[in-house]
Amino acid sequence: MSRLPIPATINDAPAAAQPLLEAVKKQLGSVPNLFRLVSTSPAALEGHLGLAGALAKGKLPPATRERIALAIAEINGCNYCLSAHTYLGKNLAKLDDAEIAANRSGASTDPKADAAVRFAAKVAHARGHVADDDVRAVKLAGYDDAQVIEIVQHVALNTWTNYINEVAKTVIDFPAVTPARHAA
Repeated sequence: MSRLPIPATINDAPAAAQPLLEAVKKQLGSVPNLFRLVSTSPAALEGHLGLAGALAKGKLPPATRERIALAIAEINGCNYCLSAHTYLGKNLAKLDDAEIAANRSGASTDPKADAAVRFAAKVAHARGHVADDDVRAVKLAGYDDAQVIEIVQHVALNTWTNYINEVAKTVIDFPAVTPARHAA
């Protein structure tokens, strides 16, 4: 059971959040618990959807964004996000089991994506205090400055969803996946 109440339906959410939840339903076909939980604060929901929507228009491919989400969920030990992004990784980004396992370990079987996922993991572990060599490595792999910034924003966005789901203990509404390790 969630520590924070999750509106059962769109109509149970605050009025200001209802159109945002309708947009989520239109895009995803349903409204996962994360979105209904966050709708308790319409401002937080708007912020989350705004950043996620903006980043979706960015330069990183959808599969790389899912890879980063998987790595960050594993690093932060977030059962909800690991479950959600495993499902999305398999079904939307078409990542195979070997790739998902690599992502959860902070890597990728794709050489270019590997640099992005490794950099994202370093950003998360170091709380942004990465070395010059870390930035140089991701850029040498073919990522430009805009993509480096987007990787950092994906780390931040996923860390936020990890934290809110762990604080709330959001009920998982995807096939459940458990992190292999939890953050220290």
